[in-house]
Amino acid sequence: MPYAIKAEIRDPRAKTLAFTAQKTMYGGKHIAVGDTIFIFASENEGGHGLLARGVVTSSEATPKKRGVARQTPRVSIAVKRTARAKHPLGRSELKPFKTWNDGRPETVLNFKFYRQATNKIVGISEKTAAFLDGFFGN
Repeated sequence: MPYAIKAEIRDPRAKTLAFTAQKTMYGGKHIAVGDTIFIFASENEGGHGLLARGVVTSSEATPKKRGVARQTPRVSIAVKRTARAKHPLGRSELKPFKTWNDGRPETVLNFKFYRQATNKIVGISEKTAAFLDGFFGN
């Protein structure tokens, strides 16, 4: 399964990125070494959306805290960047796609990343990954 992450990116030119104790949703907790991941620079932290595609080089689940009944699974990952996005895709481009059940990749990304705007790692379909791959070509 491919994945996507929306997070603060301090150095958009970095060839390797580390993300510590990231919230996971929509299957994101299953991310593993070797998985493809699409990296979105969070607009909440000054980013501009889709930044890069990469491969996960390490993945470790964050232990749950004792005595806390409901906890969102968190994971720490390292990513090697394999490509930089050549076309913009962020909140402003995805905002018009609000028909939550239409199955369009744009709608899926809008729902998973911006309906609840917290930073997170999410699982995405092959169809959505193929759509995102289009942002790395000419």
